[in-house]
Amino acid sequence: MAEITLDDFLKVDVRVGTVLRAEPYPEARKPAIKLWIDFGGEIGERKSSAQITARYQPVALIGKQVLAVVNFPPRQIGRFMSEVLVLGLPDDSGEIVLIGPDGEVPVGGRLH
Repeated sequence: MAEITLDDFLKVDVRVGTVLRAEPYPEARKPAIKLWIDFGGEIGERKSSAQITARYQPVALIGKQVLAVVNFPPRQIGRFMSEVLVLGLPDDSGEIVLIGPDGEVPVGGRLH
């Protein structure tokens, strides 16, 4: 594993946001869910596409707080522009489990 410096780590801007809206995205190459996430005043609302259909239903994601990298360039996912990278970890079968705070925190907070 390659080591990085603290300066390298600080370049990655990971923030907490709250899912405002979620919709199925079956036309993606791999089935996904489109997310609209509120990161607060400085960043505002951003969109993401996440391949999390095995563990999540769109309606259950509304109001959920998630962590995302907010300073990657936007990426075209089919006909949808993904503006942030939502973070998760694989479970025993390789399906992604979203990560977020274990208690509610103000949106836009930066990971330390």
